[in-house]
Amino acid sequence: MQHRPQLEKWTEIHQRNETFLGFPVVSPRYCHEHSIRYIIIGKGSNCLFDDLGFDGCVILNRVEFLESKEPGTYRVGSGFRFNRLGVHCSNEGFTGLEFAGAIPATVGGATYMNAGANGQETGNVIDSVDIVTVKGTIQRLERNDLNFGYRSSTFQDMEDLAAIVAVTFRLQQSGSARRKQQECLGRCGYGFNYRRRMTQPLGERTAGSVFRNPLNVGVAAAELIEKAGMKGYRVGGAVVSNVHANFFVNTGDSTSRDMLDLIALVKDKVDQKFGVQLKEEVIYFHPECNEQISKNEMKMEQC
Repeated sequence: MQHRPQLEKWTEIHQRNETFLGFPVVSPRYCHEHSIRYIIIGKGSNCLFDDLGFDGCVILNRVEFLESKEPGTYRVGSGFRFNRLGVHCSNEGFTGLEFAGAIPATVGGATYMNAGANGQETGNVIDSVDIVTVKGTIQRLERNDLNFGYRSSTFQDMEDLAAIVAVTFRLQQSGSARRKQQECLGRCGYGFNYRRRMTQPLGERTAGSVFRNPLNVGVAAAELIEKAGMKGYRVGGAVVSNVHANFFVNTGDSTSRDMLDLIALVKDKVDQKFGVQLKEEVIYFHPECNEQISKNEMKMEQC
């Protein structure tokens, strides 16, 4: 997380159930029935919390099972580490998730955001998704029920979605899957980690990429930000990274307002210079909002 909320203002629920009990059904249903605001997070790698914390219940996803139903078909808990899944499937000789080994997220988060890299996307290999609604009802959505786009999915528009519980992936056998996965990461991980150290501010306090790469422009968000002259720009304790312009760093004393103001300023500068409206990948949690807010459309007023 980019900013750590004051934990005394949080209510955290930690459960490790691998069935549709506890977190998946009981917690959201209880919160809904008692009008308690709640949010569910996985690794929190792209989350920005307000300095006031969150006035409600924060549920930490620990649905972490992995089962192979048949060769190439995996049913995975939404809290399972996505990078671990990518390595596992590739090592077993199945293609489609080689890129996942480099994604620090949960399976649920990667599905919700349709994470992708190196020409692959999560949604391309999803067979079905089990979800729980705000009323505690379990539903299974088949492939035909789902739509995926660049960093978007059906789930982002579902008003009654409480959480993704499990995802079933269907992969194809490939003799080159392991090699392809190693190429993504670099031999023994060294090449990949070295490139990341050189091109991303690893070790700094960030929420990963702030903006999605714009569609049909041919230029990445980081390049637009840099060409707009915003690399190294600072608002309070928040600064645009000098290593990678699409990473905003908390230098130690940044407030959530600093970060939100920097996001808004960068968006405005890029729009003025290039006529491109950047959309956020980072998700902001308002202290009194019942839902997560992607600042894609600056919808602060809704909460």
